[in-house]
Amino acid sequence: MTRWVGVLAALVVVALPSVACGSVEWPRAQQALHMSLVASGFSDPVFVGAPRGQPGRLYVVEKPGVIRLLINGKLRARPFLDIRSRVGSSDSEQGLLSVAFHPNYRNNHRFYVDYTDRNGDTRVVQFRSNGAVGLPGTAKQLLFVDQPYANHNGGQLQFGPDGRLYVGMGDGGSGGDPQNHAQTLSSHLGKLLRLNVNRSGAKWQIAGYGLRNPWRFSWDRLTHNLYIGDVGQDSWEEVDVRTPVQQRKLNNYGWHVWEGRSRYEPNEQVNPAGTLVFPILVYSHSVGCSITGGYVYRGKAIPSARGRYFYGDYCSGTIWSLRSAKGRLVSNRREPFTVGSLSSFGEDSAGNLYAVSLEGSVYKLVP
Repeated sequence: MTRWVGVLAALVVVALPSVACGSVEWPRAQQALHMSLVASGFSDPVFVGAPRGQPGRLYVVEKPGVIRLLINGKLRARPFLDIRSRVGSSDSEQGLLSVAFHPNYRNNHRFYVDYTDRNGDTRVVQFRSNGAVGLPGTAKQLLFVDQPYANHNGGQLQFGPDGRLYVGMGDGGSGGDPQNHAQTLSSHLGKLLRLNVNRSGAKWQIAGYGLRNPWRFSWDRLTHNLYIGDVGQDSWEEVDVRTPVQQRKLNNYGWHVWEGRSRYEPNEQVNPAGTLVFPILVYSHSVGCSITGGYVYRGKAIPSARGRYFYGDYCSGTIWSLRSAKGRLVSNRREPFTVGSLSSFGEDSAGNLYAVSLEGSVYKLVP
């Protein structure tokens, strides 16, 4: 996320030039979806999720440095993890930004957090729990990245279908990526990085680069397609999709030479390494200002929503969903609800979809 600003009024999505207006769908009345309030009163929540095999549990990440636990919709008094002493300022885009649970969390109790420390630098740290609460004393740092500015920290942690831990890193901040971090392969900034956490001595690898601020990314549980919501600069917000075959290549998402499908630096060229990727969908700053990437719905409660990728805009609160096939856009529609200050989406163990408002609330997608 790149801007914590007020709500915009316009509510029209702009797709790629190759997408005809007729491909935009509107839900039929009998298929209309809603966002139902699950819980409120959180302090700057920015993520919600759960490990597989823990039905009824939701872990809510608060930017100041606390992870709270909801059990069947009720907030447990004791936090799951409190690392406020490690986390620096939670102003702007800094703070505790996400959590990811090891695929074998049920047995090894390992989980991972991404936060900015008291100097504003990024740290990815492994912790263990006793099954009920996280144990701060078990901290093991896996990644440290010096942050030159306070914004564009990325922050998403997610385990991929390959069992690797992935982290999305922003370009380091300021505006326009003045040091060209995103196109420089020797820098961790502006990258999608991955690590085999099960192998001692494993090194971080670059899975993708040329990203401005991939605030939220995810994989479709069924197809294993990768979806990235990359926050734009002045004009365009974008959604990038990579199929499993395409993910085997080194992908260059174009920033800062390209913003969406438009040239940002007309006199510069992209790094030639890998495959240059253009987004399957963009929307303009006439309708929003900061994309919040989401998830493909794979829950059982709403058959009509299965296979649709839900995403939204932090500033306007607008939420859309799209359907893709073989990495190409099939359809896109605006959903009949909004979430103000939309900071994140999330899933529970069953694949149900949730949305988080920075104002303090968590919502669930329901029919």
